Amino acid sequence: MLRSAPRSGVSAALWPAYRVDSLPVSDLNPITQEAADAAVEAALAAFAAADSVAALKTARTEHAGDGSAIAQLNAKMRDVPKDEKAATGKVMGQARGRVEGAYKAREAELAEQEAAARLVAETVDVTAAPSRQRAGSRHPLAQLQEEAADIFVGMGWEVAEGPEIEHEWFNFDALGFDPDHPARAMQDTFFVEPADRHLLLRTHTSPVQIRSLLERELPVYVVAPGRVYRTDELDATHTPVFHQIEGIAIDRGLTMAHLRGTLEHFARQMFGAEAEIRLRPNFFPFTEPSAEMDVWQPNAKGGARWVEWGGCGMVDPRVLAAAGIDPEEFQGFAFGMGIERTLQFRHDINDMRDMVEGDVRFNRQFGGLV
Repeated sequence: MLRSAPRSGVSAALWPAYRVDSLPVSDLNPITQEAADAAVEAALAAFAAADSVAALKTARTEHAGDGSAIAQLNAKMRDVPKDEKAATGKVMGQARGRVEGAYKAREAELAEQEAAARLVAETVDVTAAPSRQRAGSRHPLAQLQEEAADIFVGMGWEVAEGPEIEHEWFNFDALGFDPDHPARAMQDTFFVEPADRHLLLRTHTSPVQIRSLLERELPVYVVAPGRVYRTDELDATHTPVFHQIEGIAIDRGLTMAHLRGTLEHFARQMFGAEAEIRLRPNFFPFTEPSAEMDVWQPNAKGGARWVEWGGCGMVDPRVLAAAGIDPEEFQGFAFGMGIERTLQFRHDINDMRDMVEGDVRFNRQFGGLV
């Protein structure tokens, strides 16, 4: 057995005796078979001792990284004589291959163990009774619609309902819409086939007002909440199915002053005691004069501001006549606004799609109150 003394700067632990038949022997060769084997065995022992993938990665850095024994040996290849480089390179290549193979095998083993442990930890017994049950919540649109109706009930009004599949006469003709009015076009309204039946999905709850005038004795104070349909694309501010609340009051001597007082009270109930409204002239086929209604939101996110809330006006005499009411004796006012829009204003909801996509987290944030 031949030995060679360690060179200056080389750890004695990495320089044991080596056999002549293991590696070409030369006083100039700084790498031995025993040193390579020792480095490999140390790495294999560290890998076997690692009890997690994280610990295994640490062991790899220590035994196969830049500062490891194998890396130090490999760096000495530049000092190996030319006639011994092939054999010595083969020894180092086999050593690195053994270390890498052992690492991959241990990594796969530990990953499988951790995955199995995770499955056990996350096991859910679907047959077991739940320890607690989360309370449900009604949709905020339904809650807000009821709250709005209750405000008018408190003022002595009645709540009325009507069919969502409506006849064209109630939806358009009785309300003064001309035969060529754009709202009657199929690009704005969902018509029910066959077309000669003149049925459609109501575009507003105004038909309920006409039905109320035909069915009730005067005076009439009716509010009509409900779902309506228009051919709008679903985006942040529009939806093809939405909710409205409309009201109509028919009595002797009613004026725009009564309309304004009613809407001002409603706005303060909805948005707070400091809320105000303003009316801007506009045109609607079923009211004359007509106005757009804005509401002042003192507590709006980003600062107080005016926002458009709905439409209103004095009932057109033609609408009264269509319902068999003498416009010389009775007058009235009507109004309407969207429930979704009201919910947006009250809670600073920027995207209307959040209200209709069915995510329970949206409902849950309101709890039992709107």
